[in-house]
Amino acid sequence: MKEFLDHTFLLQSPTAERLFHEYAAQMPIIDYHCHLDPALIAADHRFDNITEAWLKGDHYKWRAMRANGIEEQFITGDSLDEEKFDKWAETVPYTIRNPLFHWTHLELRRYFGIEALLAPATSREIFQTTSAALRTSNFSVRGLLEKMKVELVCTTDDPVDSLEHHKTIAHSEWNIEVRPAWRPDQVLAIDNRPAFLKYLVRLSESTNLEINTCQKLLEALRKRHDYFHAMGCRLSDHGLSTMYCTRYSDHEIGQAFNRVVSGAFLSQEDAMKFKSAMLYELALMNHEKGWVQQYHLGPMRNTNSRMMEKVGPDTGFDSIGDLPMALPLSQFLNRLDRENRLTKTIIYNLNPSDNEVIATMTGNFQDGSIPGKIQWGSAWWFLDQKDGMEKQLNTLSTMGLLSRFVGMLTDSRSFLSFPRHEYFRRILCNLIGRDVENGELPNDIKWLGKVVQDICYYNAKQYF
Repeated sequence: MKEFLDHTFLLQSPTAERLFHEYAAQMPIIDYHCHLDPALIAADHRFDNITEAWLKGDHYKWRAMRANGIEEQFITGDSLDEEKFDKWAETVPYTIRNPLFHWTHLELRRYFGIEALLAPATSREIFQTTSAALRTSNFSVRGLLEKMKVELVCTTDDPVDSLEHHKTIAHSEWNIEVRPAWRPDQVLAIDNRPAFLKYLVRLSESTNLEINTCQKLLEALRKRHDYFHAMGCRLSDHGLSTMYCTRYSDHEIGQAFNRVVSGAFLSQEDAMKFKSAMLYELALMNHEKGWVQQYHLGPMRNTNSRMMEKVGPDTGFDSIGDLPMALPLSQFLNRLDRENRLTKTIIYNLNPSDNEVIATMTGNFQDGSIPGKIQWGSAWWFLDQKDGMEKQLNTLSTMGLLSRFVGMLTDSRSFLSFPRHEYFRRILCNLIGRDVENGELPNDIKWLGKVVQDICYYNAKQYF
């Protein structure tokens, strides 16, 4: 019987163990999509306690706590940090077979050397030990990134962001590179008139332009796109329920913008046309500068209206959506490809029923210019777990080129989440190792080790 989280964790064959320990484990981390706060990195923030570092903003944990019957005051409420941590410790034993159980104990071991299981009986001691460590210089946010051999972090930033914290980091002569990534989702939210109009004011202030037409809006976006590029940004990202690719004319888009600004009625069709136009124009900007563009497709967000009113968005009330993906995505990519304006693109799906759709769609628009130009992104959000990763890797293997895959990312707000890269690497090595043991791949450890290292690090380094 194996011990929990020992050196063979998730590795079910001697070949898998060799691939991981001799090849994958030593690779640095390129985390090309996350939600870390650059202000904390710039200030080299030290967390006061483990609750601040671990539970604040982590809707994965919040969902589990609610499912375990924990009252909201101990989740997003005003309870003491010690009390919130106790409630998380109370929940952890009930997360058996949920990835949270693995992640929790991987993080306790890799960052703090704590092998005890988190439970009510160990809660206070673990709270005190980890919190004391986090207040020291070795466990500042920069120290935490250094411990995991992180080489590059790409944050997620709104076009109106000043990027002042990225400037501070860039001038600090720190050895880990932190770059912004362009996330213009708010400019697509034309069907939320109050929020959209407020955003136009912010965009206007950041560009010193009066945005009173659709053309002025695009001019402002180009100005901010140029600024992000000058600040080292080379990636964009969109979070979308589905791809928008409705036929439109320039006149219709101008009229839709005018209706929103004037307070006139805006139909759902008008909104879809506007979103389609904005996505297309933003993709053109990305192509002009040679950026990588990312599309995260498929969530239903803020489904619980009562809790949305009580605690706000991004608090754990989202789920997998089931809107059509294939046709609009194909039309969007095809338009850009026909015009020779399709830049490097990564597509992530949240609904596992779309796995084969996305895997085959990426193959439609490879053009031989670079390896893996159109990528199917790693298993995302609700699929970011052992079963989801295995399905993504297996489907990619059968319908594309696994060996050209750019690998794992955290997509996390937590500075303690980087053992997820280890989790992915162990799963990857186990799949390949199993094929070797079954005689489905040759027992050439040097060759397969190179494939593993490419997926874990080198492919991303070359791609980005």
